[in-house]
Amino acid sequence: MGIKVAKFGGSSVADGIQLTKTKAIIEQDPDRRYIVVSAPGKRFEGDNKITDLLYLCKTHIEHNLPYDQLFQVVADRYMAVEVNLGVEVDLLGYFDEIRENLKKNPSSDYIASRGEYLNAILVAAFLGYDFVDTADLIKFDAKGKLLMEETDQAIREELSRHERAVLPGFYGSTPDGQIKTFSRGGSDITGALVARAVGADVYENWTDVSGFLMADPRIVKNPKQIHSISYKELRELSYMGASVLHEDAIYPARMANVPINIRNTNDPDDAGTFITSEGAGVAGQDDGRIITGIAGSKDFTVVALYKNMMSSERGFVRRILGILDDYDINFEHLPSGIDTVSVVMSNKSINGRLDEVLEEFESRLRPDSIDVIENIALIATVGHGMSARTGVSATLFSALAKAGVNIRMIDQGSSEMNIIVGVDNKDFEKAIRAIYDAFVQ
Repeated sequence: MGIKVAKFGGSSVADGIQLTKTKAIIEQDPDRRYIVVSAPGKRFEGDNKITDLLYLCKTHIEHNLPYDQLFQVVADRYMAVEVNLGVEVDLLGYFDEIRENLKKNPSSDYIASRGEYLNAILVAAFLGYDFVDTADLIKFDAKGKLLMEETDQAIREELSRHERAVLPGFYGSTPDGQIKTFSRGGSDITGALVARAVGADVYENWTDVSGFLMADPRIVKNPKQIHSISYKELRELSYMGASVLHEDAIYPARMANVPINIRNTNDPDDAGTFITSEGAGVAGQDDGRIITGIAGSKDFTVVALYKNMMSSERGFVRRILGILDDYDINFEHLPSGIDTVSVVMSNKSINGRLDEVLEEFESRLRPDSIDVIENIALIATVGHGMSARTGVSATLFSALAKAGVNIRMIDQGSSEMNIIVGVDNKDFEKAIRAIYDAFVQ
């Protein structure tokens, strides 16, 4: 018997109906031995996530406002699920414990984490699995940094005593015992950590979509599904704005070379998307493809610096990066030539300080000229197959030219796994559709 770790997101555990689907999925495969759950998500449009309600309780506490009714909404939701599932859990005892802690004005992390905590207790009872709290297993240092190796050892030792278990996602604790939550993708990260610790054959991430798509469906009509993708390709697409797993949720599984399978709770027969070290061909459906996906985002500024004999001036780029560091601005790309270098920055990172940065560039770099191109969108075309095919760049640029899109910037990584183009914001959607149509039949 193998081991599968299955994480179920908020939409998959939102109510009794969804949890019944979740139970059927788990029981369909006996290898699904360790289950990680999120807090209940929205049940319908206009509904509230449990975590949002708990954060709102904290806000009321901080402003000396009554929060009892808010917490009662949370409690009623769990009690309704308990009745719908036909399980018996001492929820009232858990609620009383949490209410007592709320009187002590606990941290936001503690309050928010109770959503996963309560849900894991309910799901464990529903499945007949052991409940294993992650508070003492997911370890952070005093500054809130995840202690990867200590966490790995703690999870491995604890789960060796449990044939099957349900664990809450999203949180762990610091050395003084205080609850600490992950900043983003918390339950996804917990699932990956568990998968790494137990040496899982697969880490299944169950959500409300059937894996990843080759392009944003809000831009491209009915884009094809990505059946398999490498960790590197996923990182490129994620970095360029694709709505995929956060890097922190991939890293633990990647370290242990555990495949990640994104699945749809509402369509469990769909194989979803596999994320592996190899990528294409893993699921047997993507062989021969040229590109894996297209992603991008708007609102960047490009500052192009020209200086004669720049290449022979030592420390020029280092001084550029030093200026950006002084202003706490991240650069996205740094394409360069012999006497030119362009700094690509997001408008959000610049935060209205462009004139100040330009003054620093002028005074500390003494360039011959500075050109500023604003309102730029970046689009990344990503795929391992690109480096092995001739004419990929020609196809991409011809497609954009045919669509009447002017390319303002070109950058290609040394791995030849992606081509990034900068276009005007107004041409963003048109450019993505043109690239997709050129490569996907």
